[in-house]
Amino acid sequence: VRTMPNILAQVGASVAGLCAGRFADDAHLEMAGAVLGSVGETVVVDESQMDAVTGLSGSGPAYVFALIDALADGGVKCGLPKATATKLATQTVLGAAKMLAESGEHPMALKDMVTSAGGTTIAGLKALEDGGFRATLMDAVEAATRRSAELRDG
Repeated sequence: VRTMPNILAQVGASVAGLCAGRFADDAHLEMAGAVLGSVGETVVVDESQMDAVTGLSGSGPAYVFALIDALADGGVKCGLPKATATKLATQTVLGAAKMLAESGEHPMALKDMVTSAGGTTIAGLKALEDGGFRATLMDAVEAATRRSAELRDG
């Protein structure tokens, strides 16, 4: 069984990708899932997708930490104390993730719920798009996936 948990296992919030190798059967996958399920969620994927799991969820916590730090720095730039800005950014990301997980809505539908015509949110989203936010995140996942494959292949 090949697995890729992430650092969020330290707080019981990991998501681990699992796949059966040549010598593993369903019982092996079930056992690995039970072990990893004790520190978060699991998803079973094809072995050909494990590098992408690594690029997305294995490295993903670092992307989110960088996002939170950037949001907090934006708050500091606008006059908030660093501790206050970090708390606001952290709870915003935590709450947004919880809302997404519990609502079953598509992320863009929730984004649209927050966005009003001519408002503050659309101005901020425009700045993100102008800076290549989505493309940069997609490129990060792709680069980490590529590096995972390089490490796997030696």
